Amino acid sequence: MDDYEHLELDGIDFAPVEYDEERLPLLTLGEAHALLRVLRTVALEGGPVAAEADGLSKEIAARTPSAE
Repeated sequence: MDDYEHLELDGIDFAPVEYDEERLPLLTLGEAHALLRVLRTVALEGGPVAAEADGLSKEIAARTPSAE
C-alpha cells in the first residue's frame, strides 16, 4: 500500500520523546511550516515517495496560514 515495506523500523534511530510533557493535539504554526519544508524537499529530491510528499505538502499548505 505505501512504499515503506523495505524499511526496518527496529534499525531506525528515532529521536527521543519526552513522555512527561503534554503534547498539543495540533501542530503549531512553526511545526507546520517545518513539516512543509521537509515534504517539499523530499518531493524535489525525487524517489519512491516524492509524489506522495508533493501531494501531502499541497494539502497541508492549503490548510496552513502563511508565516507572514
